[in-house]
Amino acid sequence: MSPSLRLSLNTWPQALQWPAWLLLAGISGQLLKYLEIPAGQFLGPMLTAILFGVCGASIRVPRLAFRLGQGSVGMLAAHSMTLAVLTAMLQSWHVMLVATLLTVSLSALVGLVLVRFGAIAASTAAWGTAPGAASAMVSMADEFGADSRVVATMQYVRVVCVVMVGALVSHWIGAPASGSEAHASQMALHGMSLPNVGLSIVAIVCGVLLGSRVPAGALLVPLLLGGALQVSGLLQISLPSWLLACAYGAIGGYIGLRFDRPTLSYVFGHLPAMIGGALLLIALCALSAWGLALWMGKDFLSVYLATSPGGLDTMAIIAVDTHSDVGLVLAMQTLRLFAVIVSGAFFARLIIKWSR
Repeated sequence: MSPSLRLSLNTWPQALQWPAWLLLAGISGQLLKYLEIPAGQFLGPMLTAILFGVCGASIRVPRLAFRLGQGSVGMLAAHSMTLAVLTAMLQSWHVMLVATLLTVSLSALVGLVLVRFGAIAASTAAWGTAPGAASAMVSMADEFGADSRVVATMQYVRVVCVVMVGALVSHWIGAPASGSEAHASQMALHGMSLPNVGLSIVAIVCGVLLGSRVPAGALLVPLLLGGALQVSGLLQISLPSWLLACAYGAIGGYIGLRFDRPTLSYVFGHLPAMIGGALLLIALCALSAWGLALWMGKDFLSVYLATSPGGLDTMAIIAVDTHSDVGLVLAMQTLRLFAVIVSGAFFARLIIKWSR
């Protein structure tokens, strides 16, 4: 039997694929956490899910589980939203606006490079390099006639690169890992009771349902709802560590299992260009983050995560896990998401025009 057949999972029943992936995802997540890799409980399930997807696994994390995972991350981030954080964000709005415009412009530049040297269609490259929520970019790409399969692959390849590079940068800088567990422990010291946990979960579910028709609403609405309830004193957000681990695993599994063999075969010829474009965009954003950090007087890691072209949920996970400035990261990532949604069609048309 050839190695490719031995590694194929498409003949396994789903009743066997699910426990195998859950077991390996849990082990890898705990191992990376033990090794003090930032966002290890997210990175481990995502990497194992990529392996399963490429090997032909037919299982998929339900979209509802993915959205509830995003809602849990949003609620966790809301725990860091205080009046002091909101005031600091308002005071530096002009810097965040400049950073947002810079990141969007850099993504358009990388898209043009991919059109010129990567032989990727202009509209597809425009949406594939857009630094917004991957699901929102894929759906908008469909509406504007781009190849959604290539756009989805480009978006998720970039997410994987961003997460890997972000974890390495955090580890290289020496940021403390296991921040989510420390965060949960801090919550436990301030009222981790059954009513608080129950109300926090109810707020997550309500936020996810209310945000069902909003781009990235599964994360943004629970974030805004939880922040408003906490600032007003109506809720003390309490999320146990097991719930956060499940949320991280759901998000990582949803992303990783989309990397199936047919998708990779379809874009295999363009995969080096996609990875190169993603790394180029990450490097350009890191360079701009260095200048912005000096301008704002902030630590480099917080500004790097705030300008990094990853998803809002993945950057929130790494920010919380490394004790970065969560408020700054969420504010800039959210502002950029809205900017990309509003200006995405304009930049797509601009890239098509310039590529000619």
